[in-house]
Amino acid sequence: MLQEKIKVVISDLDGTLLNSDHKISQYTKTVFQELHNQNYLIIIATGRHHLDAMPIVAGLDVPVYLVTSNGARIHSPEKELIFSYNMESEAVKSVLSLDIDPEITTVLFRENVWQTNKHNEKLNEFQPEVNYHPELVDFENLEDLSAIKVFFTHDRHSKLIELRDQILEKHTGLFSHAFSLPLCLEFMDKSVDKSVAIARILELENFVFQQALSFGDGYNDEKMLNSSGKGLVMGNAPDSLKNKLSHLEVILTNDNDGVAKYIAQELLNN
Repeated sequence: MLQEKIKVVISDLDGTLLNSDHKISQYTKTVFQELHNQNYLIIIATGRHHLDAMPIVAGLDVPVYLVTSNGARIHSPEKELIFSYNMESEAVKSVLSLDIDPEITTVLFRENVWQTNKHNEKLNEFQPEVNYHPELVDFENLEDLSAIKVFFTHDRHSKLIELRDQILEKHTGLFSHAFSLPLCLEFMDKSVDKSVAIARILELENFVFQQALSFGDGYNDEKMLNSSGKGLVMGNAPDSLKNKLSHLEVILTNDNDGVAKYIAQELLNN
């Protein structure tokens, strides 16, 4: 029985726990409150910055561990920072010095602001309530380029594939990277991944990955899903990810409360 071995529930945010309006449904909130009442450990793992993710997660109204920036930050249920890792300034400078297509939007995730080379309306749509503010900058004029992560977006996935290959060719073994969405390419320090951060939390709480149920829809969720006792792929995930993770079950979409409905039926027997 699934509920006999699962003690931890892990979920991504965008495309997973959040619907297409970037909100958590009331039904999902109710299910997560029942999870808490039944003493499950809850971990939210997202590519979002912690200042952006915290008010969203607060809407669940239950204590959760929060993994942000794909694993570069961990906050406790009391919102205490318990782990952080940045990319060094020289490494970021080396990436930004490449011949990057000017049509690509580049973003540095900093501690209190996100710095970008151009205004991008689609990025702003991810923050219905702005808690993590953008700052328009010329990267060449910045002395300190240390960052939590470097983020690139463009309407054509192929452009980002070219950029990824360009960066990796010049920086072998320096970075980890992921497509959180097909149009969103993210680079972090090589030691950073959602699964690594989650493993730290599990060790703190005396659990192992085999006791975890996890949900995701992006390539930045891949290791997390494969490491878990049971990993579930969202119905709205890209076909390329579904094909790559064909050994994992595909559930309902984020707009159909896929996470909450699976938990209610398979874990809570509701």
